[in-house]
Amino acid sequence: MEQSLENEIQKPKKELSKRDVTRSFWRWTFFSHANYNYERLEATGLVHSLSPIIKKLYADDPEEYRNALKRHMAFFNTEPHFGGIICGMVIAMEEDRANGAPITDDAINGIKTGLMGPFAGIGDTLWQGTLTPILLAFGVSLGSDGNLMGPVVYGLLMFGIMFSLAYFVWMQGYKMGKAGIEKILSSNILQYLITGASAMGAIVLGALTANFVSVSSPFVIKVGAVKLGLQEDILDKLFKGILPLGITLLTLYLLKNRKMKSTRVMLILVAIGVLFGALNIF
Repeated sequence: MEQSLENEIQKPKKELSKRDVTRSFWRWTFFSHANYNYERLEATGLVHSLSPIIKKLYADDPEEYRNALKRHMAFFNTEPHFGGIICGMVIAMEEDRANGAPITDDAINGIKTGLMGPFAGIGDTLWQGTLTPILLAFGVSLGSDGNLMGPVVYGLLMFGIMFSLAYFVWMQGYKMGKAGIEKILSSNILQYLITGASAMGAIVLGALTANFVSVSSPFVIKVGAVKLGLQEDILDKLFKGILPLGITLLTLYLLKNRKMKSTRVMLILVAIGVLFGALNIF
């Protein structure tokens, strides 16, 4: 008992510095998809990101060092910005394991496998469904007026916001570790976050539709001596902006429900425009 206690006292604790964790973050940011492949997807990018961490933690144990590299070569795929919280948590678990905590290979890979899907959904919803449309609204608004700063503003805002969020969630994952993630998942925080982001994304897309989708009809219906403008006298009275909304919903239906490629949908819209334009309806 005394000998075991002396060994624990003499054995120095392995600690990672903030610089170590930050270095791993930047590796993941720039190389998560550098070797993206159908067999393991982001696994090699993750190994490249964690290799300095693993080398520092298991420098005195070559066998465990090799096992750790192999452990993280398992299939892994998530949204790279918000999903970075998983990587931060894995770093915390590897650090605890290197210091003697009873954390198995299955526990580490189980966390990765169990969380990569949910956080991919969260990341795609918040980034592609919410943040990107909002920032595009700013950029397109400037660009449509002939301002060359439109794409510049979009790029700078996207870079600044996404990298800041990615760094924050990465560090939070490391600080909270496994227990912190389990606490978040057991609450309704993520569900509220996804619901709010989805609603905001829908609002932004609705605003973009109203501002940038322009469809009108010059068609006039003659009933005896009475002339009714299809646009002014009928459609606008029923539902203001129903034509742009209809084109937008048709595009959404073709892309989402019929699973058509965007190029095919564009050709369909062009055909509709040519046909109805020739008939003087649109």
